[in-house]
Amino acid sequence: MSAVKLGGVIPPVPTIFSADETFDRRGMGVLIDRLLASDVDGFLFLGSAGEFSQLSAPERREIAEFCVGRVAKRRPVIIGTASCSTREVIELSKHAAEIGADAVMVVNPYYSLLTEERIYSHYRTIAESAGLPVLLYNFPALTGQDLSVDLVRRLARDCPNIAGIKDTVDCTSHIRRIVLEVKGERPDFIVFCGFDEYLLDTLLVGGDGAIPATSNFAPEITCGIYKAFRAGDFATIKTLVPRLAALSRIYSIDTPFSGLIKEAIRLTGSDIPTAVVAPATAPDAAMKQRLVDILVRSGVLPA
Repeated sequence: MSAVKLGGVIPPVPTIFSADETFDRRGMGVLIDRLLASDVDGFLFLGSAGEFSQLSAPERREIAEFCVGRVAKRRPVIIGTASCSTREVIELSKHAAEIGADAVMVVNPYYSLLTEERIYSHYRTIAESAGLPVLLYNFPALTGQDLSVDLVRRLARDCPNIAGIKDTVDCTSHIRRIVLEVKGERPDFIVFCGFDEYLLDTLLVGGDGAIPATSNFAPEITCGIYKAFRAGDFATIKTLVPRLAALSRIYSIDTPFSGLIKEAIRLTGSDIPTAVVAPATAPDAAMKQRLVDILVRSGVLPA
């Protein structure tokens, strides 16, 4: 199976819900259409920002079907199919292939701690069964286990269907090592950073882009950095990187942050409900004011 062609800025799109926590197709369509009108290079649905871990498998299938259909092949689509069950990951990944997605993204199991050999076996089994290119998703702050560079290298070497990684680590050296030691050995291996503010660092060391949540409501910043980097326009980069650094402070306001991303989307002009799925709750008034302050400081909202 040939590697999926991905790169640039791909938003991890939040899932839009009505107040009763049911999937809101109208609001989801509004958001997808807004992003299609921007410079984003693809879509990730049902990742962390998409609240996949609070949803049932039938709900995830329904959402995936709607989103793939709405994008309608106008950009590449990645579906998050992670689960603590290898069998369920395979079932969801096969469904993603059937409905026309371009790749799946899989974070490692996040309850029972596993030996590295068992994590390897989990991913290899998925890669051999999924029917689509697989992107690894490393988020040790949430899973409790890091995907080591040696493990990623081994998976990339043994599994041609493992197309790349989203490396959500607050440590640029981990990203650098994956680029140099894994992508250096297998040049088609795609390396995305997960933290928005590491986009430029990732590109500078030879990575492929970012999967940043702020691109859902301020794609002009991250897409602007990516386009300027490709054009060698470091004057533009110099103006945009400080704005991105200021904007990245939103992640410290609340945990999980999906409600804040939806609120930022609403504040920047999209008529969507901002409900989240329990046990998450909506940000309170003080959090929303901090969000507004950050959006103003970063130039996303007028002063």
